[in-house]
Amino acid sequence: MKVLIFGATGFVGKKLQTLLTQKGHTVVATDQRRDRDWPFKVASCDAVVNLAGTPIFGKRWNDRIKSQIFDTRVHGTEKIFEEMKALAEGDPKKTLPKVYVSASAIGFYSSRGDEILTETSEGGTDFLAFTCRNWEEQAQKMQGSLGVRTVLLRFGIILGKDGGALEKMLPPFKLGVGGKIGNGRQWMSWVHIDDICEMIAWALENSEARGTYNAVSPQPVTNSEFTKVLGKTLGRPTIFPIPKIGMYVLFGEAASILVGSQRVVPQKLEKEGFKFKFSTLDMALENILKT
Repeated sequence: MKVLIFGATGFVGKKLQTLLTQKGHTVVATDQRRDRDWPFKVASCDAVVNLAGTPIFGKRWNDRIKSQIFDTRVHGTEKIFEEMKALAEGDPKKTLPKVYVSASAIGFYSSRGDEILTETSEGGTDFLAFTCRNWEEQAQKMQGSLGVRTVLLRFGIILGKDGGALEKMLPPFKLGVGGKIGNGRQWMSWVHIDDICEMIAWALENSEARGTYNAVSPQPVTNSEFTKVLGKTLGRPTIFPIPKIGMYVLFGEAASILVGSQRVVPQKLEKEGFKFKFSTLDMALENILKT
């Protein structure tokens, strides 16, 4: 297929480009902000993957940052829908892309303690949940209004080299001053970046895939367990716990991503036969940090 990727230069996008090329697909990278020709590229492609969005972690949230987080996801998706709708209503000789794959996030659920969260669980009520719900509603219009097969992947904490959440976590752990956050009982639903890219490829190639999927590993862990495995993999002690209030002092409202508890499972992916390369945290961190 000829696959158009929004957000192709991001943490996941760069890795995805390599994988899709290896699988024999043609990749077209684009950016709504810098590429004025992106609507014409949509018309020439078989599939669209939307990974675009201002990073949610790394800067303290203020009204401007929160507006960027919301707008780049929700309004960005709305613009793609409007262009595809115009394409459908325009030249009858042109055809719409056959499939639309969009990122979403497990922030959809908000913090839920020990509750096991599947694709049928209700959404939360905080800022990230509100953003994800609106984001997904815009993406679902691709199928509901245009008949384009649509797949929504609710990304968990993506682990990989040279980016993502792990890059932010590593410095104190490498120095031997890392530790659990608060009591460490909050759940972390993680996923290896290779599995994320394979999920996207699976969604593109599998004509039966449609709807919403939890894009997380089959084995979420508590923050205490994550801390223990990370320290063991690095060969460093993990005896310096970080109080939750300290996270809010450092990161403001964005700290909710790390102090919240989300025990999310990939029920639908497993039921439909997706095979994980890295199903346990030990396997994932060993691959990322020692290869």
